[in-house]
Amino acid sequence: MLMRTDPFRELDRLAQQLTGVTGTWSRPSAMPMDAYREGEEYVIALDLPGVAKDAIDIDVERNMLTVRAERRPVAKADDVQMELSERPLGVFSRQLVLADTLDTEHITADYEAGVLTLRIPIAERAKPRKIAIGGEADHQQISG
Repeated sequence: MLMRTDPFRELDRLAQQLTGVTGTWSRPSAMPMDAYREGEEYVIALDLPGVAKDAIDIDVERNMLTVRAERRPVAKADDVQMELSERPLGVFSRQLVLADTLDTEHITADYEAGVLTLRIPIAERAKPRKIAIGGEADHQQISG
């Protein structure tokens, strides 16, 4: 139901770890994600620890879902001297192509404990349904 759109994501992640360079608006870093089906909906969980809720942007255009977020530096007093800084700052983004069988009109989003959870219902037209089989009497009635 979901397709990855960036085949170089793992290479970018490795380069980021080696160089220490974080995402920018023109070249954002990827965010870790889980995607699974739960009953009649797909669930996408994205890790965004330390990101303020107002710094997250979610868009859907046709079947392309885009999540962008920015982790900004924490304001520090003038007398604070940073001893260690390992948490990445910058821009994070993820794009997913959603299948036509998903209802993009009814996506919901929750953000709790640094995890953005998107729920995408399966479209009614994609759900299995039974087809009744008519007998000969039904055909004779229609043609006669």
